[in-house]
Amino acid sequence: MTLAYWCVLIAAVLPIVAAGIAKGGTFGKRRSEGGYDNHDPRAWLERQEGYRRRANNAQANSFEALPFFIGAVIIAHQMGAPQGRIDLLAALFIALRVAYLALYVADKPGPRSLAWTAAFGVNVALLFAGAWR
Repeated sequence: MTLAYWCVLIAAVLPIVAAGIAKGGTFGKRRSEGGYDNHDPRAWLERQEGYRRRANNAQANSFEALPFFIGAVIIAHQMGAPQGRIDLLAALFIALRVAYLALYVADKPGPRSLAWTAAFGVNVALLFAGAWR
């Protein structure tokens, strides 16, 4: 397993982390008291505000970013990109996505957008990493 493949696993776990932040502290409370509603979780999440809503939005965006990242890692390997380059770019993508999640939850839209843009750029670089030998 390369570091880049481990990064794919980490990227797949990031939406779950975001969901945990959105739902954290609400388990065990009655629904009538704002507790998590496992009967209709999407509707419950849509009613949330503040950091919970932002964490849920970050969860959705993390799922949206995942297929491109997985594809870029696979394509970079198939194109014979140097493993060190693939690993570095994959790790950088993860670091930027972790920053993105933290900035989203903390309600820092400007830096969050910069982290998103940088992560997207890193992913594009990863996609073409095999073309720059």
